[in-house]
Amino acid sequence: MTEHEQEEPSARRTAGDGAPRTAADGGRSAAESVTQRTAETGAAHTEAREDHVQRDTAGHAADDAAPEDGAEVNTGTTNDKSAVAEAAIPELVIISGMSGAGRSTAAKCLEDLGWFVVDNLPPALIPTMVELGARSQGNVARIAVVVDVRGRRFFDNLRESLADLETRHVTRRIVFLESSDDALVRRFESVRRPHPLQGDGRIVDGIDAERELLRELRGDADLVIDTSSLNVHELRAKMDAQFAGEEEPELRATVMSFGFKYGLPVDADLVVDMRFLPNPHWVPELRQYTGLNEEVAAYVFNQPGAKEFLDRYAELLHLIQAGYRREGKRYVTIAVGCTGGKHRSVAMSEKLAARLVSEGVETVVVHRDMGRE
Repeated sequence: MTEHEQEEPSARRTAGDGAPRTAADGGRSAAESVTQRTAETGAAHTEAREDHVQRDTAGHAADDAAPEDGAEVNTGTTNDKSAVAEAAIPELVIISGMSGAGRSTAAKCLEDLGWFVVDNLPPALIPTMVELGARSQGNVARIAVVVDVRGRRFFDNLRESLADLETRHVTRRIVFLESSDDALVRRFESVRRPHPLQGDGRIVDGIDAERELLRELRGDADLVIDTSSLNVHELRAKMDAQFAGEEEPELRATVMSFGFKYGLPVDADLVVDMRFLPNPHWVPELRQYTGLNEEVAAYVFNQPGAKEFLDRYAELLHLIQAGYRREGKRYVTIAVGCTGGKHRSVAMSEKLAARLVSEGVETVVVHRDMGRE
């Protein structure tokens, strides 16, 4: 049996060169859908109208005549608020608040929970973003937009955009991140950065100016979180409590086999060493194969201590992953090493990944050095 004849069905295996579909790809797909639907609708109306009214490239109709019976006429434009089915309208969260209060952390938390997050989007474009999400055929069901006062000219359009969303019956929530002046000053001083609104003045001057600009928005907020005494993990816990629902925050694991002679993986959170087991490299009939081969795997796990190690390390990971979830950690890389990363580490990585999958952990297996010899 060759090294490719055994596949692990429960864990996703990658060679490290996969190109995941990005949020930008989803945005382009949604935009193409809007363009296609607009063109088709515009063509249908052009053919149906007897007066052959010309339309501009955006699909706007220059209709001078009112319908005879007062019936509503669909112009086929993407700005038609009734064109989007209510069931398809995505859920929207607007994240705002004081600079330094944790907006970025809150946004990253929602992103980890599967939200489509856009940072510093001009408020005037929020309705357009919602419409693109509605046209995405369910691919973008939850959108989070970070709004702040860095672009003062655009911030003035927020009130108008919120009114527009209300007419479209969009379910939206405003999350406002608050913090005391003392806490904000300490945070800006610790990173040695100026407040975006302080100009030639002091940090407190910028904080005062920002509070005044955000005063009305804070009053409209559905959720105000004071982060004065919170660390990053505590803020994540509060966001999870509001938006994760009853499900526990998801943990994703990467199990990576590697060879010590090629160096430790720089992104490893946990490292274990399989060199306490006999090396199949010194068995002539196994040398050419890898740990994916059934005979190689059987040889590895028939060695004293191999199965016991797997059981005990899986128990340890069960304990660790519970702590990771409590602390808000979403990703963990477990590196399993042997001399060349071909036999022992590969076989153990496959079994370990299968254990994690059986416990509900989304797991990817990467064999970093398997083909290097």
